[in-house]
Amino acid sequence: MPKGGEALLDCEALGRSRGGFTTKLHLAFEGRGRPLAVRVTEGQRHESTQLEAVLDGIRVPQPRGRPRKRPEQLAGDRGYSYPRCRATLRRRGIRHVIPERKDQKEQRAAKGRRGGRPPRFDAAVYRLRSWAERGVGRLKQWRRVATRYEKRAGNYLAIVHLAAIILWLK
Repeated sequence: MPKGGEALLDCEALGRSRGGFTTKLHLAFEGRGRPLAVRVTEGQRHESTQLEAVLDGIRVPQPRGRPRKRPEQLAGDRGYSYPRCRATLRRRGIRHVIPERKDQKEQRAAKGRRGGRPPRFDAAVYRLRSWAERGVGRLKQWRRVATRYEKRAGNYLAIVHLAAIILWLK
């Protein structure tokens, strides 16, 4: 067990923010809003830093053969609009639809022709991201998931997994 208050907070997925101690859930959902992978981190941790860990957590059993670990495509919000995230998805062979941030559009426009072409964006596919938002809403219907009463990160993760299992069983 680590010594010191700060190290202990890191391993228990509690982080400082304006609202006090918080925890952030990083989730991957399938096409109908059911969770495939869950990661718990400190509240100040950015989404883009956890993309690989969440993708590594996806494991869909198949009737025969190895489980599926790579989604066909990913629809992410602007929090994943970083070159590192796009490169990770390209390296793994995952098609992605992630809108550009305003500052990225301005940088590309300022460079003129040398700014390169904008990333592919399919509005119809991006609309399907609403299923993920609904999935988060359904997970947050459990009061213990929404407020994190558990002191230990492992206990909180177990509650989140239990809620996810119940969503799959409905």
